[in-house]
Amino acid sequence: MRTWEVIIIGGGIIGLSLALALRKRGMRVLIVERGEPGREASYAAAGMIADFAPELPPLLLPLAIASARMYPEFVHELQDESGMNVDLRDNGTLLLSAHAASGLGWKSESETQSGLEFVSPEAVAKLEPELKLNEHVAFFRKERSVDPRALTAAAIQAAKHREIDIVSGNPVEGVVISAGRVSGVSTGKTAYSAPVVVNCAGAWAGSIPPCQFPTRPVKGQILAVIGAPVLRHVVRGGEVYLVPRTDGRILVGATLEDAGYDKRVEPDVVQRLQQSAIEMVPALRMATLHKAWAGLRPGTADGLPILGETSTGGYFVASGHYRDGILLAPITAKVMAQVICGEKLEYDLSAVSPLRFEEKQLAMG
Repeated sequence: MRTWEVIIIGGGIIGLSLALALRKRGMRVLIVERGEPGREASYAAAGMIADFAPELPPLLLPLAIASARMYPEFVHELQDESGMNVDLRDNGTLLLSAHAASGLGWKSESETQSGLEFVSPEAVAKLEPELKLNEHVAFFRKERSVDPRALTAAAIQAAKHREIDIVSGNPVEGVVISAGRVSGVSTGKTAYSAPVVVNCAGAWAGSIPPCQFPTRPVKGQILAVIGAPVLRHVVRGGEVYLVPRTDGRILVGATLEDAGYDKRVEPDVVQRLQQSAIEMVPALRMATLHKAWAGLRPGTADGLPILGETSTGGYFVASGHYRDGILLAPITAKVMAQVICGEKLEYDLSAVSPLRFEEKQLAMG
């Protein structure tokens, strides 16, 4: 009979990365995925490795910066084990701001620390000839981007290479608790046993009993166009961002919507995204819509992910990454493997611990 030491709920980039980190430590790992591995938030993401942004919570900065620095080695290992290219680009990002003094919402004295460099209109014209500033000012930041679909596909292949077991199309209906400790998970079809369970179920993490975590789906609609002038840099504006791929596609995104688990693509939203992109790069008017899609980001009440062990022995959570799942995958895998294996932690995870919600509930009760 097949046995495992760790069961991971969820086969997105977070669950896959953690499974690989644990397997390197010699642990037998099973991933149980409700649908098709890598086809939810990871599949829908744009892939910006943006470790400094106005919307990034300050408490997340140490983890975000560390994770961004890990990316070249992270990608190298996945490509080496999978034989696949994940299109990691390092041309940097142009960030557009309506106010020169604002530094895109950051205090001017923090620009040096954040790696932002002011770019004159003349320099912008040389870097991206088709980009129109439209009264905006531009900053450059050395950032990377990656194709999340290729990244996740490589992680799946690497997991198979590492002999990590994956069960798909079988939603976990509950975590099995025996004598106050985890003993496995149950699905509609069967049950799987292991002394450690990690909830990496993304937007669905909070719906798996018995522990309830305040995760919620945050819908994002995004599209890709082809046949347009090629951009070299990621461009982040106030309304949309543009993410170029090496194959010539340009991604345009993305909305932020509280729409439950609705992943329908709405034509008027697609039109609005296209129009905002055209205002930034008028030549995109001649581009052809390649595809539009929607994904569900796992949001939390305080905007921070949930990383660590719960009050139930052997039950861990790695979810709630919101817009930063791709960015935070390498560091999440590293710190969660350290937590699960009882190793010395390199970072303070108290701010992102699942216990913060349990403590809040106790205080309110």
